[in-house]
Amino acid sequence: MNLADEIERLSALRERGLLSEDEFQRAKTRLLAGEAGFAAGTAPAAAAMNSLRRSRSDRWIAGVCAGVAKVLGVESWLLRLIVVVLALFGGTGLFLYLLLWLFVPNE
Repeated sequence: MNLADEIERLSALRERGLLSEDEFQRAKTRLLAGEAGFAAGTAPAAAAMNSLRRSRSDRWIAGVCAGVAKVLGVESWLLRLIVVVLALFGGTGLFLYLLLWLFVPNE
């Protein structure tokens, strides 16, 4: 769906009384500014995955945990602890870490 179709849908919602004038103006401004995730063509999850990079400054081995922590908004030590625990119980943490090391690019 293109930008004109999205604005037309918003206008129809406003005419039916489902959107107030203020809500309509805010939504239209977001669309025109390209901030409306799906309308702009990128889902929030896709944007997060595209921003995933291995850290160069906060790294112990390859920077995978720090990079994932930055995207998730948590501390890197917490992810390091989770990876170690998963590595001790079945090797899943080590497997995931190696996959991310191979496929996630550096900053």
